[in-house]
Amino acid sequence: MNMTTKKDIFSSRLSEWLKGKGYKKKRGEIARAVALVTGMHIKSIGRSFRRAQMRDGTEQETRGRPVVYGPDVTVALRTIWEAGNEPCGENLYPVIAEYVAILKRDGDWDHRESATESLLRMSEGTVKMRISSFERSRGGCRGKSTTKPGSILSMIPVRADGWKDAPTGTMQIDTVAHCGHTVAGDFVYTVNASEVGTLWGERHAQWNKGKKITVASMEAIEACLPFPPVEWHPDSGSEFINWHCREWCEKRGVRLTRSRPNHKNDNCFVEERNGHIVRAYVGYARLDARRTVEALNRLYAVLNPFLNHFVASRRIVKRERIGARWKVTREKKGLTPYQRLLARSDVAEDIKHMLREKHEQLNPLRLKKKIDLLSLEVFNIQRRYGNPMNPDKFR
Repeated sequence: MNMTTKKDIFSSRLSEWLKGKGYKKKRGEIARAVALVTGMHIKSIGRSFRRAQMRDGTEQETRGRPVVYGPDVTVALRTIWEAGNEPCGENLYPVIAEYVAILKRDGDWDHRESATESLLRMSEGTVKMRISSFERSRGGCRGKSTTKPGSILSMIPVRADGWKDAPTGTMQIDTVAHCGHTVAGDFVYTVNASEVGTLWGERHAQWNKGKKITVASMEAIEACLPFPPVEWHPDSGSEFINWHCREWCEKRGVRLTRSRPNHKNDNCFVEERNGHIVRAYVGYARLDARRTVEALNRLYAVLNPFLNHFVASRRIVKRERIGARWKVTREKKGLTPYQRLLARSDVAEDIKHMLREKHEQLNPLRLKKKIDLLSLEVFNIQRRYGNPMNPDKFR
């Protein structure tokens, strides 16, 4: 049998071979029949059918699993990922459905219905795998510490643990210096506060970190909280551990405690947010133009509700030491501070009702766009009015 006759045999049975994709028994019968006629080895039959398929111009058969989530689904996922400010898959997966519903409500969702349905069916593992290929837009470096011990350390009680059963309103607080590569001179600080039980956070910018201006920032943060604070817990820095701050807390009936010196884990709930919130959105560059304080507070006025209502996180539920390593177990499903606050039994119903009404008016994509514009405004003000000898660049 010559090659022309063999090619004719494979061409005549090509459609039958393609219809048998996924049916091993049917293809086996075709292969044995062709091998009997042509005298070819049965293992070479499949290769010959693929060559016939290429000659025929038919869509080439691909190996492996069929593609379930095409490029249109990946684009839709990237829209959600960018609206959430590029979170990890574990924290993005729980809020995908809510993001889609809000963006549809406000007319900001321009993806096909088929892609939307596929996105909502996507598993957490697939979300993590797809996100790992996205290029993140931000990097990071290390900031500088400006903490100096306060003058009345012995008069402020130390609290190092017991956070698990803390009532709602227990606030950890810290300052973040936007000093760039040097702490010399005057520059902007951010007062960062985080509620222990719900991770509800508020931030406020100020010029330097004097005692009175720091208390004024605490007052501004207190006015933004949906619940009354019951405790302020800073580190041992002099901007908090002083007579002025102590008297201010006593007048309000709020407890003032502190961390042990050089023990950042005593203030862990706010320390971790110094990096992945303040540094992630504002950067490490030096802000030494006084006008950037107002611009930064305009940014925080949008950033705070965005983080509290739409950015989920998974808390650690168990830490176990195995040899020289720690095994960390986190929550299976991430929750936003808003969701955690609604689940608290010691929060009044009128507060929860107020939060629900506010939540219905927010849109994560529009908030993210405002955040990007306001971040650019901070950079432009610093570039225009800042110290011209400042070597730092806005990151």
